[in-house]
Amino acid sequence: MIAMSRRDTFERVERVERYARRLDRAFRLPFTGIRLGWDSIIGLVPGIGDTLALAPAVWIVNEARELGAPKSLVVQMGWNVAVDWAIGLLPLIGDIMDIGYKANMRNAALLRRWAEEYHRTAGEGRAEAPDYQGAELA
Repeated sequence: MIAMSRRDTFERVERVERYARRLDRAFRLPFTGIRLGWDSIIGLVPGIGDTLALAPAVWIVNEARELGAPKSLVVQMGWNVAVDWAIGLLPLIGDIMDIGYKANMRNAALLRRWAEEYHRTAGEGRAEAPDYQGAELA
């Protein structure tokens, strides 16, 4: 991990969030509140779509690792990607479920929460360890 300033860290987190939005929430289905992104669209390609969609998802996890996120958080983010990939492998039903799971948005929220905790000013912090399981989706 390279020591980064607060500004550099949050610029990278914002970049991850932009990519996550494109991958998971870029489009709204007309007349519904359902949002989907390029991950869901690429995942429709039989056989290789979900595997191709792994590349940007793995990039997000790698960004967390490079920013110095704890190993437990990186593993959790990797698990989110693995679940998303496995769900997407199921024909039709998996594609529908993939629209709802949004692993990239989950991972971006986890990374944002960790970065905010990590760069919290002394005296603002909490006594207990942060709960990354409860990170909300943006």
